[in-house]
Amino acid sequence: MNTEQASFLFESLSSSTRLTIFQTLSAMGTEGMTAGDLAKQLNLAPNNLSFHLKNLSQAELVYSIQEGRFIRYYANLTLMLHLTAFLTQNCCKNSHEHCSIDCC
Repeated sequence: MNTEQASFLFESLSSSTRLTIFQTLSAMGTEGMTAGDLAKQLNLAPNNLSFHLKNLSQAELVYSIQEGRFIRYYANLTLMLHLTAFLTQNCCKNSHEHCSIDCC
């Protein structure tokens, strides 16, 4: 991952609604959620949810799988971990400290 890619991901998450959607899907792990359940839980109109899911999907932060009449959405946990690693890769790099995740 590079700075441009990370910036694009942060731009996609810059909406409080999209960030909430991503956090909700992340909390569901590999179970994901159907669009209807997600809309109900977050109290979002289906067209509003669809708009934000499209943005998150284009950034590959969210992916979906068709299940009959329903679409189940998942957070791209692998991409989230890559972004986290990118953010912390230089932790304490120019310091005399030995870096541990606790210091960050």
